[in-house]
Amino acid sequence: MQLRNWVVLAAVSVAPACYHATVETGATPSTVTIEKEWAAGWIYGLVAPSTVATREKCKTGVAKVETQLSLPNMLVSWITFGIFTPMSIKVTCAAQGTASLDGNMLPVVNASEDSPAARRVALEDAARLSLQMNRPVLIQE
Repeated sequence: MQLRNWVVLAAVSVAPACYHATVETGATPSTVTIEKEWAAGWIYGLVAPSTVATREKCKTGVAKVETQLSLPNMLVSWITFGIFTPMSIKVTCAAQGTASLDGNMLPVVNASEDSPAARRVALEDAARLSLQMNRPVLIQE
C-alpha cells in the first residue's frame, strides 16, 4: 500500500512538469503532419534530436512545430539518468497557398554573393527592413 502511494505521488509530481513548446509561423495549417514520437536527444537535451526533414511532405512550408517531453519520454530519461532524453516532435505542414504571411508576399533580400562582406551587408539590410516593416523578411541565397 505504501509503495502505491509513493508511485501515485511521483506520477502526480512529474506529470505537470511535462515540457511542451509550440512554434507557429502564421501560415494556415493543413491536415498533413510529420510525427516523431521518440526523437533521440542526449544528456538532458544538451544534444538535440536530429533535424526533422519536412521538404518532401511540406511542399508549401511549415505552419506549426510542437515539441513535447511526454511522461513516457521523461520516464525513459529518468531511468537512463538523463543520458538518453527522447522527445516527441510534431510538424504541421502549411495549407496550399499560405506560404506568405497574412496573404501578402514577404519582402525578399538577395544574399547570394560569395564574399562574406557582401553577405553581411545583405543580412544587415534584411534585419533593418524587418525592423522597419515590423514583419519577417525572406533571405534568398
